Amino acid sequence: MALINVQPEGWAPPKGYANGLIGEGRILCVGGQIGWNTEQVFEHHDFIGQMKQCLRNILDVVEAAGGTASDIARLTWYVTDKQDYVANQRQVGAAYREVMGYHFPAMTMVVISALVEDDARIEIEATAVLAA
Repeated sequence: MALINVQPEGWAPPKGYANGLIGEGRILCVGGQIGWNTEQVFEHHDFIGQMKQCLRNILDVVEAAGGTASDIARLTWYVTDKQDYVANQRQVGAAYREVMGYHFPAMTMVVISALVEDDARIEIEATAVLAA
């Protein structure tokens, strides 16, 4: 399934995300994934380690439905510490590309006070558009 990037004329290009994507097919909504492994154990307690695990978990769900990273149209990130994210932006980009490659969907980041799991530092939910 090919997603088509929507970039309004005259807008500066986004860095690390898309302003909009158009897709046609089956919609897969991936519930918020936190940074624990398949056994619901946190192997990492740092932001980057948990972020990579969140993205791997999302990709596992998308692949189980028959999709790939390039089918992901939207990611919504919930982080508990804005400064942790800002201080590690270079590592965030490298870790993102390690898991998701150079596919940058529409993204939103929201800073929140806490997540349900006390050890979680980040939660990410996704929407993918899979071939019909």
